[in-house]
Amino acid sequence: MTAFERLADLGITLPTPMPPVATYVPVSIAGDLVVVSGQLPAMDGKVAVTGKLGAGVSLEEGQHAARLCLINVLAQLNAAVPGGLAAIKKVIRLGGFIAATPDFIQHAVVMNGASDLAVAVFGDAGRHARSTIGVPSLPLDAAVEVEGMFSLV
Repeated sequence: MTAFERLADLGITLPTPMPPVATYVPVSIAGDLVVVSGQLPAMDGKVAVTGKLGAGVSLEEGQHAARLCLINVLAQLNAAVPGGLAAIKKVIRLGGFIAATPDFIQHAVVMNGASDLAVAVFGDAGRHARSTIGVPSLPLDAAVEVEGMFSLV
């Protein structure tokens, strides 16, 4: 089953990729590696989940935000990589940034929203290394930001 078939089974349609909000490129390809810059939990061109975990944003909302971030990572990949998602052979690494209060400690559970989707879309090739970091704030008051590294071989 292809990544597109899995996305369809999950009821996910990839959005139009958001343009960068600062001076960077959304996707960088170097040989067989593809790096996607951090993506926010955007829907319809605006950040859908704002605020901080531990201060008004629930664990479930955080997981949903991480999932939205990964959907936006996939949209960037599909638009920038020749052959789109079909060219992706392996999710190498995901990095998650969770806007949270100092006492919030469930960052990894939030990031599972992105990691679980990566496995659902790519199967075993979606299993990846990961870092999850709590931060005091993110661009546009986003609750979560996710970046990724992928292999074309």
